[in-house]
Amino acid sequence: MKLNIQNKFTSELPADPIQTNEPRQVHQACFSFVEPKKTEKPFLIHASKEVALEIGLSEQDLLSTDFLNVFSGNSIYPEAKPFAMCYAGHQFGNWAGQLGDGRAINLTEVTHDGKTYTLQLKGAGPTPYSRTADGLAVLRSSIREYLCAEAMFYLGVPTTRSLSLMLSGDQVLRDVLYNGNPAYEKGAIVSRVAPSFIRFGSFEIFAAREDLVNLKLLADFTIKNHFPNVKSEGVEKYLAFFEEVTQATLKMIVEWQRVGFVHGVMNTDNMSIHGLTIDYGPYGWLEDYNTGWTPNTTDNQHKRYRFGNQPEIALWNLYQLANALYPLIEDAKPLEAILEAYSSNYEKQYLNMMQDKLGIQNKSDDDLFLVNRLTELLEKVETDMTIFFRNLGNIAKEDAVAVAFGKIKEAFYNEKELNEVLLKEWYDWFEIYNFRINEQTLSDLERKQKMNGINPKYVLRNYISQLCIDDAEKGDYSLLCELIEMLKKPYDEQPNFQKWFAKRPDWARNKVGSSMLSCSS
Repeated sequence: MKLNIQNKFTSELPADPIQTNEPRQVHQACFSFVEPKKTEKPFLIHASKEVALEIGLSEQDLLSTDFLNVFSGNSIYPEAKPFAMCYAGHQFGNWAGQLGDGRAINLTEVTHDGKTYTLQLKGAGPTPYSRTADGLAVLRSSIREYLCAEAMFYLGVPTTRSLSLMLSGDQVLRDVLYNGNPAYEKGAIVSRVAPSFIRFGSFEIFAAREDLVNLKLLADFTIKNHFPNVKSEGVEKYLAFFEEVTQATLKMIVEWQRVGFVHGVMNTDNMSIHGLTIDYGPYGWLEDYNTGWTPNTTDNQHKRYRFGNQPEIALWNLYQLANALYPLIEDAKPLEAILEAYSSNYEKQYLNMMQDKLGIQNKSDDDLFLVNRLTELLEKVETDMTIFFRNLGNIAKEDAVAVAFGKIKEAFYNEKELNEVLLKEWYDWFEIYNFRINEQTLSDLERKQKMNGINPKYVLRNYISQLCIDDAEKGDYSLLCELIEMLKKPYDEQPNFQKWFAKRPDWARNKVGSSMLSCSS
């Protein structure tokens, strides 16, 4: 197994001078050197051949003892210098101070085919940032992380990638429901891959501590190594950097809304400066189209991170990043201009995305009414988002309103809830929609093909993940392998997987892990 090791982050940025691995406040440092905890008996459950190739490993490498040992944390790859990152963050809108990699350890940076990647283990043991926790992860949360990152990638959503999923062989104590009944579960480790794991909170911590030397060092390092399009110097450099982060974040959020993904914990320490989806915890896909839904039990009261609020929260988080970068710029106006443009840019990109979902090519601003009316109707009666948009592609130009409606009614959880008033509202909407698709030059088949490339047939519903977890807890990984294959082609019909193109079953509505999840899930 041969990796092209780079240690830019640890060689160019300041390290924690204290070598002991104990929880503490770490000052004037971007990271702490720390080694993963040795595991009892690691076992490789699954590894991604595609991600392995990206970082320069072969399929044979994945089967090697070296791979097993390095990516379980049992041995350190030669010249690698594992580290945990120091950062802060706002959690649920409140300043939380220092947070850092509490259960993640960055093994090393590698380069391959001109690209740089950071390889990280999640669940590999304690770090100085673990606070009162053990730094470990359990099988259920690791399966959810492993599957979701790959599902998002193949959906076309910016994300970290999953390289490997392993059992550690150790037992880990967890209180799933936070109700005072902890139990031992199987320990597991996920290897995650990204250009870097630098977050909004990485800058916030230095700004909050008025450590402007290291704030500048980190900003300069990040721009030099990860933002090649930024060519300017001085204040303009930091503004151009912020502009790029803003645009990348906006694009990510539009993609979340397109596929019905809800992150569940959009704290600033969970926001990547690359505009990647990171830190998959209590996430979920909308089953029924409900803008007020959050998958996070901790967020159930205030629903700060609900589906419909994600664009606003991204903007709020960008304001916090702007505040952190302000000492390097010392002029609020250009930062405010970038932030103010976010909302209008989001509205344009959101409308464009929704027009694509509806199969409208000759676009008009008047389509905003069609889109807004649709989202209102989708919320009035429980309607499966994925099934609705996928089946919408089956409608033909010559379909009468009743025929068109019949092609999407499978998406309703309880069709009997559609009283005469609601039925008329739906028919009225389909009249307008029918008029719009008849204005298109595309044939029905061409429009359907375009819509099927935007509206996925298969998404990683929480109940499906839970079925996979239930099997894996018994040592059966066949469903895991099946889901990975299905999720690689989410836009294809895949008749073999038709059973997963289905509404959430009643048993899953309130089952732990199948609807909402806690932050430890």
